[in-house]
Amino acid sequence: MKDMKAIKFEELDKVTGGVLTEVQHCENSGANVRMTPGLDGKVCATLANGTMLETTGSCVEKDGIVWYQVHLASGSDDAWIAGSLIGF
Repeated sequence: MKDMKAIKFEELDKVTGGVLTEVQHCENSGANVRMTPGLDGKVCATLANGTMLETTGSCVEKDGIVWYQVHLASGSDDAWIAGSLIGF
């Protein structure tokens, strides 16, 4: 995954795996969850505000956005969501 860089120090406290987080701050259409981090990642789900997710412990910065890897409730593969769309 090129064009990704290490996360900022202040983000490290949010990276622990197994932390539950909630989709927030998304507009009418919902929050896109992607197969890979980045705006060019294929959208695999769109989630409404209030949807609960579990973090895996991985995050990266790409396209100027911090992306968090999360477990989807559907049991499918892990996916990525922009940090600005979730609350800890």
